[in-house]
Amino acid sequence: MTRLDPGRTALIVIDVQQGFAEQDAAGRRRNNPHALDRIVELLAGFRAHGLAIIHIRHASTEPDSVFRPEKSGFQVIEAARELPGEPVIVKTVNSAFIGTDLEARLRQAGYETLVICGATTNHCVETSTRMAGNLGFDAWLVRDATWTYDRTGPDGDFHSAADIHAMTLSNLSGEFATIVTAGDVMAGL
Repeated sequence: MTRLDPGRTALIVIDVQQGFAEQDAAGRRRNNPHALDRIVELLAGFRAHGLAIIHIRHASTEPDSVFRPEKSGFQVIEAARELPGEPVIVKTVNSAFIGTDLEARLRQAGYETLVICGATTNHCVETSTRMAGNLGFDAWLVRDATWTYDRTGPDGDFHSAADIHAMTLSNLSGEFATIVTAGDVMAGL
C-alpha cells in the first residue's frame, strides 16, 4: 500500500450526523453496518499520526429535512465528534466544495491526497469525491467507511443499498478516485 505523506494528506469526514442514526433507528435499511466503526478507526489513526482532519456537516435548506440546523438530525454522531482544532465546514448542497472554503483551505495547507469517508455513498460522498477528482486532488474513497440506503428508482424498481454502494464505487473508481479500505489507509499511515 502507498504510504501517505503526512504533510499533504487530509481526512474528510462527510455528514456523519444524527439524521442518519435516526433513519437507522426507524428501520431504514442500509449497507455497511460497521462503517461508523471504520470512521472512528480512521479518526483515531489520523489523530495519532498528527494528520489533518476536516469535518463536513450538511445544513439542509429543505423545510422538512432532518438535517436542518435547528433539528436534532443536524448534530454530529458523538463517536465521530471533532476535537478542538479540527475544522467543521457546513455545506447546504451535496458537494463539500460548493459554497464553502474547503478547496481554498486544502490548497493553502498544501493537501493533495484526500481520504474521504462518511454518508451517504451515492449522495454527498459521491458528489464531493467527484469534485475532488475534478479539482485535481488524489481522492481516496474508503469503501468500508461509507454507507447508503435502499432506494426505489423513478421507474419503481427497487435497488438495494449494497447494489447502490457497489455501483457508486464502480462509477468513481479510476477516473475520480482510488477505492480503498480503512485497513489500506491505516497501513499507509
